[in-house]
Amino acid sequence: MSEETIKLQKIDENRYIVKKSGLMRVDGIVYVDEELLGYLGTDESIKQVQNVATLPGIVKGSLAMPDIHWGYGFPIGGVAAFDIEEGIISPGGVGYDIN
Repeated sequence: MSEETIKLQKIDENRYIVKKSGLMRVDGIVYVDEELLGYLGTDESIKQVQNVATLPGIVKGSLAMPDIHWGYGFPIGGVAAFDIEEGIISPGGVGYDIN
């Protein structure tokens, strides 16, 4: 992804979309309310939502829950599903740092 500003568009009271662009295969959806929205952008978590959306075999969307924050590849609080035939398994999406 380039260093452009990531734009979140409001879908409804508790969801924002990062529209598919560049190498993204699906949209990103961030579940967050107005109060928590002010905390986003202080780390790389939304960029990581975009990065997850580029992974092979991803289906539907790259999702982020209200506790989203910067992680190892996947944002902490990130969720993604992958096609069993064409997708991947990523330890970053499972939480390998906890042992």
